[in-house]
Amino acid sequence: MQQNRHFGILAALGCYVLWGILPLYWHLLAEAEANEILSHRILWSLVFMLIVVGLTGRMEQLKKDCRELWQNKKRGLMLVAAAIIISLNWLIYIWAVNHNHVIDTSVGYYINPLVNVLFGVVLFGETLSAPKKVSIALAAIGIFLMTWQIGKLPWISVALALTFGSYGALKKMLQLDPFTSITLETLLLFPFAFYYVANLTAAGAAHFGPATPALSLLLAGAGVATAIPLILFSYGANLLPLNVLGFFQYISPSLTLLLGIFFFNEPFGFTRLCTFGFIWLALIVFTVSEWKASHGK
Repeated sequence: MQQNRHFGILAALGCYVLWGILPLYWHLLAEAEANEILSHRILWSLVFMLIVVGLTGRMEQLKKDCRELWQNKKRGLMLVAAAIIISLNWLIYIWAVNHNHVIDTSVGYYINPLVNVLFGVVLFGETLSAPKKVSIALAAIGIFLMTWQIGKLPWISVALALTFGSYGALKKMLQLDPFTSITLETLLLFPFAFYYVANLTAAGAAHFGPATPALSLLLAGAGVATAIPLILFSYGANLLPLNVLGFFQYISPSLTLLLGIFFFNEPFGFTRLCTFGFIWLALIVFTVSEWKASHGK
């Protein structure tokens, strides 16, 4: 049992560290447009997941889940919706990183847990405790300050939080095996990604081919960079209590924030510090509330 917990902690740490430094990978692919990167991310994620499913003996489970989803049209449509939403999330994230909005992505994933709380209330009838109400109000103040600073709603941060929150809510409703879910989501998106890459290749505008071997290798590696953190996350979620897993989720946006400031040299003035101050305070209130609730205090 203790060994499983240790493995769960390592898996969760690995997942969130990899997600936190993922902007470095997309930065290496900046020569290609976000749509092309996304298409290759989908194509190679499917290839990698099919290999993983085959090697780990999960093919029968995949077939069983496919039959159940075909019979239950409502669940099947939910999977389609999850695939579309996660592809939008990936596209926004890649575009943001390669257009100097790394810090905005960090904000999005900092406020994501609070968006999950709101979805829990709206979609699952969960109750909202007083500390959680305070945490959401504080985060809203932070977003308001950010809006005031840039003169418009920080759509990247909000869109990332809403799309990933929606994706999580759909996955909770689906209750599908993580390996099956990732494989089928990319399978559903495969025809569109393949069509886009084929058209780029036919037009001579593709960045994948013998003329660009290094970039081609990196584009193919996008599948591995996508699937491995998701697999690690599924192990962490299965082996750790949610309140423990919750503490790890702040590693990713924290690393991304540091990269935005020190690697990508994005501005981080006093107003933005105030924005993060309110969001960090909101997360402290939220996390302490979750910890006390899980310990019956």
